[in-house]
Amino acid sequence: MAEASTEPVGLWLGLQAGAFLGLYFGFSLALVSALTNPEELLRIVYLITFFPLVGGILLGPFLAKRERPVASSTPPIQRTLEALDGMDEGRGKWRALSHVRSDGRTVRIDLHDSSRVEEILRLTTPLTNEFPIRYMVGRGVGGSREPELRANVLSILDQAFPKTRQSRYTSAIEIAPELPEKLRNQRKRVNMLLAIFLPIASFLGWLEMR
Repeated sequence: MAEASTEPVGLWLGLQAGAFLGLYFGFSLALVSALTNPEELLRIVYLITFFPLVGGILLGPFLAKRERPVASSTPPIQRTLEALDGMDEGRGKWRALSHVRSDGRTVRIDLHDSSRVEEILRLTTPLTNEFPIRYMVGRGVGGSREPELRANVLSILDQAFPKTRQSRYTSAIEIAPELPEKLRNQRKRVNMLLAIFLPIASFLGWLEMR
């Protein structure tokens, strides 16, 4: 599969991410301060407000250069409805109007009431390379509405996607896009830096306030 094109995260999101990291650091120090010197209310407020500002200013430009997949200008729900054009089975049965929903990013497709489940999967699974799709399949137990639906869908999805792209919920199975190798490596580096830096910074801050 060809890797999706990428674009910089942008300064605004970079500033937000930097401020969030600063908030984590400031909150950690404020918690230590509250436990050791609860009467120092001004210092607690200072720690919670100062570090998000510093984090946004110092880390924002750096994080803004991180990359993310290019989002399509067409909403996921519209692309899904276009892919499912002609699949309606009539009132009281499966219809895109009543069985396809979206929260703006993830599309939810209820596969109940459909006699063409395999066709729906064939038409929509290619879209999971660009945005997550959650297939509503029930719990797969005897008291379920269609007890065999979950097992049938799982058998198809298992052949098409690795477990790393699947998220299995009580009544649904979600398939997420596969990140390009460049973005996976970038995420690993950032997570590693955070795992090393934040505990050390929190510990040094705690020593300073002792």
